Amino acid sequence: MSIQGGITELDIANYLANNPGFFERQAELLASVQLTSPHGQRAVSLQERQMEMLREKIKGLELKIMEMIRHGQENVAIADRLHRWTRALLLTADAQALPEVLVATLRHEFLIPQAAVRVWGRPDDDVEPAAQDVSDDTRAFASSLTFPYCGVNSGFEAVQWLDDPASVLSIALIPLRRGRDGEAFGLLVLGSPDPTRYTAEMGTEFLARIGEIAGAGLSRLLPAVD
Repeated sequence: MSIQGGITELDIANYLANNPGFFERQAELLASVQLTSPHGQRAVSLQERQMEMLREKIKGLELKIMEMIRHGQENVAIADRLHRWTRALLLTADAQALPEVLVATLRHEFLIPQAAVRVWGRPDDDVEPAAQDVSDDTRAFASSLTFPYCGVNSGFEAVQWLDDPASVLSIALIPLRRGRDGEAFGLLVLGSPDPTRYTAEMGTEFLARIGEIAGAGLSRLLPAVD
């Protein structure tokens, strides 16, 4: 906006910014300036308006701090749950009991409605659920996953491993490997009746960590690698 004589508002703003002593020399002007308060139509002094802006800025910072604290508390809670789950796996002396302990503790700690696991390539397959047969297609699918699959229940075979597959609307499929690479030797499936619990848009880093820990623990069921 141009003012009389070709001077613009930007010119005035730059002058005031570069001459902080102006309001010291013109103290009466500073006191007489009246602005409209954003919290009503009443007029307030420049000092009052500055205080209102400062209070709003402080309030915004307080909200950000509270949000950071909340996220920090949530992260600590997740770390505690992960610690308890990992500890339960490490304390399981009987390797054959690992699948049941893994699934039961995972469901309890992370409030997962349904979960199941299958491990193939074991030297002594038996009748326990984790040792039941898995199709070649599902084995190939698990090996093809470079990161966990999250999304809608689209009729995957693994969903049928759950207690109540008909109620599952969203799933997470997590491949199990001895290390980060190589063919999968198992698959962990998590199911929920909430369609938004596992979505294609969600991050999978934490689920990948779950898969790495589960794979490391359940690898005790496999033949030793030469």
